[in-house]
Amino acid sequence: MPEDLDQNICEAEAFERIYNKYADDIHDFLYYKYGAQFNPRDKTQDAFIKLWDNCKKVTFGKAKSFLFTIANNMMLNEIKHQKVVLKHQKNKPSSFNNETPEFILEQNQYLEKYNKVLSSLKEEQRVAFLLNKVEGKKHSEIAEFLGVTQKVVEYRIYSAFNILKKELEGFKIK
Repeated sequence: MPEDLDQNICEAEAFERIYNKYADDIHDFLYYKYGAQFNPRDKTQDAFIKLWDNCKKVTFGKAKSFLFTIANNMMLNEIKHQKVVLKHQKNKPSSFNNETPEFILEQNQYLEKYNKVLSSLKEEQRVAFLLNKVEGKKHSEIAEFLGVTQKVVEYRIYSAFNILKKELEGFKIK
């Protein structure tokens, strides 16, 4: 057993031994303490990811304590988050707006037409356009993600934009 204390957690075999030894125990601990609604299996996996990220800082002998502490803290954070969500759900927004029924109808029709034109784009154009305009990713990030050059990404985005502009009256992007 003393040789175990000298093992480096960053080695795959040692990490796997720790995982096999403690994963079920951590899951059961979280499940019995907090219940299934907070996804104890996910928190267990997340705790092991944190251990892997900090494998150089955590010794083999402290791994169990680290894992249980991290998993418990993640669960407590999730509970706090759920309390905030519930608090905000209790605050009901006002049920009226200043928009006319005609405006709402036009808005829905425009959205339907937008979705139709968006779905008619080539997949490469649609993916690049949505990654850029919806998710806010930069051209270089999209190029790296898709495995193409930045010029290809720019072409796909601008060609998608031109199609949308041509098909949709008054289409603009901020």
